[in-house]
Amino acid sequence: MAPLIALVGGFAALRLLGLFAVDGLDAWQPALRGGLALMFVTTGVPHFIPSWRREFAAMVPPALPRPALLVTLTGVLELAGAVGLAVPPLAPFAAGGLALLMLAMFPANVSAARRGLTLAGKPVTPLPARTAEQVLFVAVAVAAAV
Repeated sequence: MAPLIALVGGFAALRLLGLFAVDGLDAWQPALRGGLALMFVTTGVPHFIPSWRREFAAMVPPALPRPALLVTLTGVLELAGAVGLAVPPLAPFAAGGLALLMLAMFPANVSAARRGLTLAGKPVTPLPARTAEQVLFVAVAVAAAV
């Protein structure tokens, strides 16, 4: 739920700033990119917090090798993508890359839901809701890319 709140809240706050004060945010796409960047900071930072790292590593499908390395790699890519979204010439490429990254990481969410794993002591989002979120997140990244 936190990624969705970061995305929607970040977009809304930046869009309001654009409407009333900041010319660079006075359009939907820069505000959308900002909300997406906030979402990826929200999801990327926990990749480096030990308790979260263990839980993320457990989410990696058992068939994939070196779960801890994959968690590090995805965390770095999420944070790099968030930075890229803030650099206008790089933003379309960062958004496109993040859309692909979300598609590549979705099997971990499926695996976690099917195995009944937890994150921060709470059950992971059920698969139907997580799938709907994922579709929204990918669509937002594609919209931020064009």
